[in-house]
Amino acid sequence: MNHRRSNIEVIADMLRLGQAGKTEIMYSANMSYCQLQKYLDFLMERGFIDRVNSHSSTITYKTTRKGLSLLKRIDDVLAMLSQEDLVASPLFS
Repeated sequence: MNHRRSNIEVIADMLRLGQAGKTEIMYSANMSYCQLQKYLDFLMERGFIDRVNSHSSTITYKTTRKGLSLLKRIDDVLAMLSQEDLVASPLFS
């Protein structure tokens, strides 16, 4: 079965990185540059990721406390949805 990730799964993949540059996020989360920009803007506007300017003029993006809280909730929901008894229900037959 071809599994396409949801927006929530992409967001979780990005938040899991902790702190990384655009290239690392793009490759780790398996997305295009255009997608990366949209997700970064979305997450920064809502306070889930901060832009960090280091002394070497390198820009990285860091998951905030709010972002870590969101990641925990996403992981909890995904874990609940992947339980064997849910998969075995008639809904997915």
